[in-house]
Amino acid sequence: MSYTDGWAAINLDMPSRVPRTEYSCEMHFDLMKAVTGVQVNENSSNEIKNDAVRKFHLAWNYDFQWNVLVGGGIFGDKKTDMGHAVYQVGGVDYRELQKSPYKSVDDVLNFDFENTFGLPDKIEWKKKFEDQYKSSREYMPEAVPTTGVYITLISGFIDLFGWDLLLEAAGEDSNKFGELSNRYADWMMNYMEALSMTENVPVVMIHDDMVWTSGAIFRPEWYRKYVFPNFKRYFSVLRDCGKKIIFTSDGNFSEFIDDVADTGVHGFVLEPLTDMAYIAEKYGKTHVFIGNADTRILLSGSKDAIRTEVERCMAIGKNCPGYFMAVGNHIPPNTPVENALYYNEIYEKLSKR
Repeated sequence: MSYTDGWAAINLDMPSRVPRTEYSCEMHFDLMKAVTGVQVNENSSNEIKNDAVRKFHLAWNYDFQWNVLVGGGIFGDKKTDMGHAVYQVGGVDYRELQKSPYKSVDDVLNFDFENTFGLPDKIEWKKKFEDQYKSSREYMPEAVPTTGVYITLISGFIDLFGWDLLLEAAGEDSNKFGELSNRYADWMMNYMEALSMTENVPVVMIHDDMVWTSGAIFRPEWYRKYVFPNFKRYFSVLRDCGKKIIFTSDGNFSEFIDDVADTGVHGFVLEPLTDMAYIAEKYGKTHVFIGNADTRILLSGSKDAIRTEVERCMAIGKNCPGYFMAVGNHIPPNTPVENALYYNEIYEKLSKR
């Protein structure tokens, strides 16, 4: 584990080993127990859980922390609660579908963000971003942290309006839906400007689940008219003050890799569905990329399959200075412990350059 290795990779100064990060292992208590020896479970105190997480990150050599600050919570009671499927141990995160505060497509297409939520206090949010980055740095000084925005555009719409009305609105009037996107971007720009004002925050995470597993949700030309120009506008203020911008989208954004690169990001976080080989071939010497081992192979694959998957990722990324190894769509609590341990064993064997 090394802040030095993580920072070198972020700056495309190839470290002597392939650095790594992972997601959701903090909820896999059996895995943390096996790795650290800390007797931790879902009912443990926060003190015990934090101790286990820190020891786990050290043992598994995390070089990068995926963190954001601005999420759906800023919408308060105006957001749509779509419920939540079981993910955590014991199903404690399960929620039934809740009622949406929005009744019609017109409610969506005519939504006024500034009138509904007001304008964020940039000085206040500047401090919040700085505080999150500082606390992450202090908690895990061995890994490069981030702070940033989760609800950049499409993810904001999903959180606010829910899938049903969102898709109906997009289908009914794509131009008005685009105008809604521009209004949202105008409002969200306040958070980006606050982020750009931060001191001692060199790396920011920008998240937007703009696609799903099969690719684009909307017509590609719609993204190129309304999404990527707004991304470019967002990121220009961050680049102007020297921030490294790492962009995350779940799903398959292969057809938009070049569009995302053109917005000014410095790196990509991707799931296994997105074409990492293309990223490595075209952007491997100029951009960071993080991923994209397939969690399904850890979940149900043989040891041979797990080794092959790690070898695939290393064959693509190992010669690229900004590559970080990661299981691209999390290591959830139902992953067999022995499979996760074997995955880590193979990563460690192959990580040295």
